Amino acid sequence: MQPKELQKQLKSKTPPLVVDVRSGMEYRMGHIPGALHLPLWKLMFRLNGGLPRDTSAPLVVVCESGGRSQLAGELLRKRGYLAVGYLDGDMAGWRRAGLTLEK
Repeated sequence: MQPKELQKQLKSKTPPLVVDVRSGMEYRMGHIPGALHLPLWKLMFRLNGGLPRDTSAPLVVVCESGGRSQLAGELLRKRGYLAVGYLDGDMAGWRRAGLTLEK
């Protein structure tokens, strides 16, 4: 999903949940407004961390450059989540698009 499309969807009545799998320090330096911070290591140890119980809920997984988000997406699919997507360019792409970050 392109950054501007995600921003548009986040303002809709049924926004996807953005799952930020970066480290705590990366998250605190700036994240997509409303993103759930769920570091990859928590997913690896099967910790829920605030994920929706509804496994059909749309999720958009982000990290800094793509590696962690791809792994996290696979872990989420194995846990039964059906609608897992990714942000094109990850957080670097969000910043390049000049979109707002929350701190």
